[in-house]
Amino acid sequence: MSGEFGTTNLFLGIMAAVSVLEALLFIGVAIGAVLVYRRITDLLAGLETRQVAPAMVKVHSILEDVKGVSSKVREETERVDQAIRTTMVRVDDTAGRVRSNVRAKTSRVVGFVRGVRVALESMLDTSHQPHRSQT
Repeated sequence: MSGEFGTTNLFLGIMAAVSVLEALLFIGVAIGAVLVYRRITDLLAGLETRQVAPAMVKVHSILEDVKGVSSKVREETERVDQAIRTTMVRVDDTAGRVRSNVRAKTSRVVGFVRGVRVALESMLDTSHQPHRSQT
């Protein structure tokens, strides 16, 4: 029976040693993961400092320029719109004046032509003239 315990103890010793090695391996992997994590965070922080921050400064300045340009365009658009409205009012006013002047000047001519036409029609129309009696 003692031989059986010796073999069992040997196997238990081997399993204990393997467990210790596994624990050490696990601790080593955890330490390695922490070191890799720190390096990656340092790398990302450096990348952000060297690349992202200057790019963001440029983006912000571009956005400020775009904001200024868009406000200028808005102001100019409003100014042009007002100029077009004013011009349209003036054109409408001028058209009304021209129409009024043309009517005033042509109404006399039209009246004269109508009068001449009526006179000619009445002179040429013989059906309404009284018949001369022959006595």
